[in-house]
Amino acid sequence: MSPAADAGQPALTDPFSIGGVEISNRVLLAPLAGIGNWFVRLQARRHGAGLAVSEMVSSHAIHYRNERTMTELLRIHPDEHPTSIQLFGADPDVMRGAAAVAADAGADLIDLNMGCPVRKVRKTGAGAELISDPDLAVAVAAAAVEGGGRPVTVKLRSGLKPGDRSGVEVARRLVEEAGVAAIGFHPRSAATQHKGTPDYALTAELVDSIDVPVIVSGGLDSAESARRAYRESRAAAVMIARGSFGYPWIFEELTGRRNEAPDPAEIADELLWVIDAAEEHMGADRASHYLRKFYPWYMSRMGVPHSEASGFQRIEDLDDARDRVRELRDGRLAAA
Repeated sequence: MSPAADAGQPALTDPFSIGGVEISNRVLLAPLAGIGNWFVRLQARRHGAGLAVSEMVSSHAIHYRNERTMTELLRIHPDEHPTSIQLFGADPDVMRGAAAVAADAGADLIDLNMGCPVRKVRKTGAGAELISDPDLAVAVAAAAVEGGGRPVTVKLRSGLKPGDRSGVEVARRLVEEAGVAAIGFHPRSAATQHKGTPDYALTAELVDSIDVPVIVSGGLDSAESARRAYRESRAAAVMIARGSFGYPWIFEELTGRRNEAPDPAEIADELLWVIDAAEEHMGADRASHYLRKFYPWYMSRMGVPHSEASGFQRIEDLDDARDRVRELRDGRLAAA
């Protein structure tokens, strides 16, 4: 299917700019908490994403030079540029310093999380909680702009509770008062989390009220749903999250590089790439635990029954995991 949108709207393959940073197309990888490290971002870029945003990184952890944060979460692969590092926190001074560190690490853009609905984040005053304190939200964003010297974007929700539209006004203030270069907008409330129907019409209202790009997210579980959100929201770009789990080919579909789903052998080869990258990133022991969340995504795409796929989550030796994937690719799947 063509990536073209409605008449008058740019195609998803058209480039656009965020604060002077050129993005090759309008299909982005969303920040994925606990997932979006350098190799997941690199994978998305390899399959056609114009930009990939990191998992959220604590500004306080950067401030106190937490070792894992500094060596893993701020790691950027040279082939993934342009890239964006997402920070969260509610202290402007700490955010100012964290943005500077992220820029020094190689970030082309800095994204601020003002949409996370998770309680442990909100109770610190960060994430979606900042929607309830617009003055602080503006101060945090302005500090990031000042400290990082990079274009700053903000990802936020439509509000805290169903029917709450306060996120729209916060977004306007972030652009007008803090100089934010783009808004990532998830048009569902924090209380709703990932349930319910996103309000793409509300996103369109935001598009009409600010003069920077609006990037729509939420409910983009397939190429078809992403195209619909793009049309209905009239946003500048789409931001894919769950739709990419075990399926980086969604970026190829949305950018016109692919019209058909990959076959099981291709999916198996991609999973082998992920296993290798995870081991490189964190070592064999940690990677074997980390990959337990990845196996079901790829196995389901390969048509492997749940009863068989669940066995992968008990594998501790990565070489055993690789052998099992190859057996699926070369044996049962090849004969199917």
